[in-house]
Amino acid sequence: MQRPQRQPPAATDRGTRIALLFALLAQRLDSFYEHGRELTPAQGAALAADWLARSGRSLAQEERLHLSRLSEDMASTMRSTLSREAGLFTAHEMMQALDPNYHSELARTLMVECERLLDD
Repeated sequence: MQRPQRQPPAATDRGTRIALLFALLAQRLDSFYEHGRELTPAQGAALAADWLARSGRSLAQEERLHLSRLSEDMASTMRSTLSREAGLFTAHEMMQALDPNYHSELARTLMVECERLLDD
């Protein structure tokens, strides 16, 4: 007898969206400062789908693209104001902060900014 396949839970809570926006921003900054590449909105949405799938969650393509575009806008603003050295440091701190055991005041500040951006 085959078991029915269960659908993964939807990522409906606000905290998941904020964390996903933060992770996308971190990845965008890391990709730009470490590798000289900018992610497209579609690449960001695909990364979001991968991250959500790892936790058994899902989010509609339209919502993933929206979060990807928000992270793109925020990354663009940050790149226009940060020196290369400051950008490298910020990207590093954010990537480290994806580990919940890593504590960073800078990452906390940027998480609050992601929350504000999502609420606007």
